[in-house]
Amino acid sequence: MALGGNLWLIRHGETEWSASGRHTSRTDIELTAQGRERAVLLRQYLAGERFCRVLVSPMRRAQQTCELAGWSEMAVVDAGLKEWDYGIYEGRTTAEIRAEVPGWSVWQNEIVGGESVEQVGERADGVIARALDGLAPGEQVALFAHAHILRVLTARWLGLAAEGGRLFTLGTGSVSVLGWEREQRVVQRWNREFPG
Repeated sequence: MALGGNLWLIRHGETEWSASGRHTSRTDIELTAQGRERAVLLRQYLAGERFCRVLVSPMRRAQQTCELAGWSEMAVVDAGLKEWDYGIYEGRTTAEIRAEVPGWSVWQNEIVGGESVEQVGERADGVIARALDGLAPGEQVALFAHAHILRVLTARWLGLAAEGGRLFTLGTGSVSVLGWEREQRVVQRWNREFPG
């Protein structure tokens, strides 16, 4: 028997910056037309699900996705779901950063003026605790957020260090499910993208 409920991870739809690979944390940009279309497809995919709680990042792109997917009426903003603060790397692509810092990785290098991977992990732990609080086996919580925070959250769910989030990838507008196999936390579904 599962010890707790399931967490549904829903990454926001495409933005202009996500389409071009630019690191986006504090910059509050909207979805592209394609991002909005995928969010509408999410509505169809999630229509038969029942969530006892919906948590959403305070950023507009996540909130738009939540609204278009049909869950904004019960959504509660959770600041812990904000994207990793990329500091001076905000708005830049990995290729641009590596031209200055060869081999740079958000997972391994210092994030000047932003958050460390450990700090993001602490935020993810808080989100998990709030999501699971009072949850019964079989109940579900939806989390509408961003790629890196959801990847770190997955690593922490599995008992890995926050840096273990590098092992996962998430497409825009994707759905993943974290759950249980008996007493073991597991990934039940990963990176279901739409259309597809």
